[in-house]
Amino acid sequence: MHIGSYDDEPMTIENMHKFVKSENYQIDIKNPRYHHEIYLSDPRRTRVDRVKTVIRLPIK
Repeated sequence: MHIGSYDDEPMTIENMHKFVKSENYQIDIKNPRYHHEIYLSDPRRTRVDRVKTVIRLPIK
């Protein structure tokens, strides 16, 4: 779960990559399938620091 600005998502994804590596999993990315984002908040109605996005990264 990423909470905050969309501009900060790359840091969250980078942390996810580090976690996958530390747990001996492999990222299962095939072009053009990268990560998936599910937006739970409406950025027009929610403060930037409270916007919630589920980020899914396929692993094997």
